[in-house]
Amino acid sequence: MVTLCHLSQLPKTQAAKFGSKTAIVYRDAESGKWTPLSWCKFSDIVDNVARALISIGTAEQENVAVFSQNKAECFFTNFGCYSVRATVIPFYATCSVEQAGYMISDAEVKTLFVGEQRQYDTAFPLLSITPTLKRIIIFDRKVKRNPSDHTSVYFDEFLALGKDTSLNAEMQRRRSSGQMDDICDILYTSGTTGHSKGVVLTYGMYNNAFEQNSKVLPITERDIFLNFLPLSHILERACSYLGLSIGAVQVVNTNPHDVVKAMQEIKPTCMCAVPRFWEKLYEGVLEKVNSGNPIKRRIFAKAMEVGRHIVEDYKSKGLTPPAKLKWQYKIYDKLAFSIIRKTCGLERPNIFPTAGATISRDIEVFVHACGIDFIAGYGLTETTATVACDHKGKPFSIGSVGRVLPGVEVKISDDGEILVKGKSVLPRYYRRPKITAETIDKDGWFHTGDAGYLKGDELFLTDRIKDLYKTSNGKYIAPQQIEAKLVVDKYIDQIVIIADRYKYVSALIVPAYDRLEQYAQKHGISYANHEELCHNDSVKEMIMERIETLQQGLASFEQVKRITLLPHPFSMENNELTNTLKVKRRLVFERYAKEIEQMYK
Repeated sequence: MVTLCHLSQLPKTQAAKFGSKTAIVYRDAESGKWTPLSWCKFSDIVDNVARALISIGTAEQENVAVFSQNKAECFFTNFGCYSVRATVIPFYATCSVEQAGYMISDAEVKTLFVGEQRQYDTAFPLLSITPTLKRIIIFDRKVKRNPSDHTSVYFDEFLALGKDTSLNAEMQRRRSSGQMDDICDILYTSGTTGHSKGVVLTYGMYNNAFEQNSKVLPITERDIFLNFLPLSHILERACSYLGLSIGAVQVVNTNPHDVVKAMQEIKPTCMCAVPRFWEKLYEGVLEKVNSGNPIKRRIFAKAMEVGRHIVEDYKSKGLTPPAKLKWQYKIYDKLAFSIIRKTCGLERPNIFPTAGATISRDIEVFVHACGIDFIAGYGLTETTATVACDHKGKPFSIGSVGRVLPGVEVKISDDGEILVKGKSVLPRYYRRPKITAETIDKDGWFHTGDAGYLKGDELFLTDRIKDLYKTSNGKYIAPQQIEAKLVVDKYIDQIVIIADRYKYVSALIVPAYDRLEQYAQKHGISYANHEELCHNDSVKEMIMERIETLQQGLASFEQVKRITLLPHPFSMENNELTNTLKVKRRLVFERYAKEIEQMYK
């Protein structure tokens, strides 16, 4: 059962309820072993952080930033801040100096917590160029401080300040005076079209989100959540806090590249992910199957045929399959699907929420066929994550982003934009009254910028309003839908669709270089570097043929007619991707203008 209380009181309330039960599991930096932390210990550390924050002069509703990859210390710091009515601003661990500096200045941050060496090296120069920043507190003891740094302290040194129990009275006063409309967090959006905006999230928004989500997601205190997405991502943040409010164990995975290893060791029952995670898993399974013997290939093909039949014709419609089909699925589950689950550490799956990008139909069917409850969903930072999601145990339409959450209102504007209203919707952007007025209308509807439609209480996305392209022939193209359909190919790593104001659709493609190299070697194609490989006519023809197969279900005007293979991937370092790995389309179009024009000659 969900515990609905002010987040400042959650650790203490749950400690009284669960005592020595494990709250958080983290990998010990020295031994490399998973280490459990009880609710009582978690609550004590949070109190320690809270007293330390008071001792350094942290004011109520002061903005405190956390610049780190996922670590147990993030939870300690977040809830320590809530305990003294301070506001938390999480930064993505991959932030640049410019991005971090912008947020620190915009929010007038005085205290910055950093995770490891990369974050410290990014943050240290900001001490001298951002007027408000006074101190850096370092989580990892192995971080080497700059020789000229006489201000920063390590987290254990910071915690020593919190041993002063005379500060308990002030801590309790602040904790008990917390209001639901206080600012809890400010999450800066990824900024695909310009500077980030600070999204104000109140305690009341979180509380409402927990209450409504717990009605449709069957999470219990026996569940084990693996943190895979960054805690600065609203989906991971809201889901992990929901899990804590229910008493589920939070397993902190520090390195996202180690997630499969962590899954195999922890065997999580719940994990948030983006579609690309499942696409990579699907590609890996197909590659292993295709490299196997003919018998294995036939078994997997038949398993997918039976699994698709089960998912599309029965499970998604809430119907019970006939006995013969159930028997067939049981056999192929033992021969194929159970092996996939075991290999990935998903032997006891409960729910796996997935959102953040367009979901391919093939991927959704594959995950469900594997016996994993893939919870498709839709939401934004501004809506405290979930607007709609699949409700476990209820019928669902493949291709939808689920049923609208209880307590959330959704309507579609005349031009097809999704509008949202509810207690989990932001009251304002931080210090941005003009943008707030442009985004939240006089009737309280938040304009998402996403295009979609409702079918009953299920929501379907078409694309971002600003991303909808109109060809010179007057046809509208939804690029993300096409990209989701094509990126499942094993030779395609990244893809950006081009169509706006052009007479047909083309695409910039970042190939999976390792697989492309294997293909070249197998077919005797010589090349000196990736650039030569990407310009090779035989390689381009091969990928175009595969695209032709994948896009057969698209209308003629939606189909990709020409492609350009790029020798370098889109990256955050080149400012082509946001921290949430979304492509900055406008910048990519400008950077590759010559290549784009060449496709239309």
